[in-house]
Amino acid sequence: MSPTRKRTFVIVFMVCILFGLGALALYKIPSPVSDLLHQRIRKLRAEAASRQGRTHLPVSPSAMRVAQADGMTQVFVAEGKFLMGTDSKEAQKNRPRHSVSLSAFWMDRTEVTNAMYAKCVAERQCPPPFREEFNPYYGKSKYANYPVVYISWEGADKYCRWAGRRLPTEAEWEKAARGTDGRSYPWGDEPPNMSLANFDNAIGEPLEVDRYALGASPYGALNMAGNVREWVADWFHEFFYLAGLNENPIGPPSGTVKSLRGGSYLDSANEIRVFNRFFHAPGSPGINRGFRCASNAE
Repeated sequence: MSPTRKRTFVIVFMVCILFGLGALALYKIPSPVSDLLHQRIRKLRAEAASRQGRTHLPVSPSAMRVAQADGMTQVFVAEGKFLMGTDSKEAQKNRPRHSVSLSAFWMDRTEVTNAMYAKCVAERQCPPPFREEFNPYYGKSKYANYPVVYISWEGADKYCRWAGRRLPTEAEWEKAARGTDGRSYPWGDEPPNMSLANFDNAIGEPLEVDRYALGASPYGALNMAGNVREWVADWFHEFFYLAGLNENPIGPPSGTVKSLRGGSYLDSANEIRVFNRFFHAPGSPGINRGFRCASNAE
């Protein structure tokens, strides 16, 4: 091999090595493009997982009925005691675990949808969702079966009254979500995965209210962990459980913030545990805040 050809070969060889090292560096160091691709793949996998079990609900409600005003299916929650709260060493707001006795009631099987809420708005009994013109879901047929969001506590309360129902108490919501055995999630104590709940910003938005059949509560209610936080009737107080009110508790008589339950698609696995309590000002709507209603048993 001539000196010129040998020199050319060495140069080409070195260029190939440098190119390979550069490619390896780009592979190992995250880039905006690779991050976006990873997020997209995670979202697609999470959406596919959310559809598992839709035709075979793992829980058979003891009784169901359909509300006339909005077509909502409700599940029956029998009277009796259940374990509310937790003894784990976390925020005082969730402690202590205590036994609560409730009268029988009916709970909405799902969160109230955009289509349902629009009926109340059309009859001028409910205010439109906050920032209606910028709402990414409300008023769009594609999202008719998604939970209505950007709803204040007052809007949720007006809707439930219009529908002939009411907002559930914190205690009612928690019993409908966890049953009587003190479990941490609607499906049990197993940590959540993408087939059980919409959480941890895996999808980045709420999904239809009838997704996550595998995550059904012991009474057959859906999406009681993740998707959207849900307004309940009670005023929030951090130390309310210490009052020792154990029979049909209805929360403090007054306050500055209202309780919400269930967590949302933005919240972590710990935050969507059914005993965890959230709070917001009653006039404070949000993109991850919705609700469901309850009814007294006749």
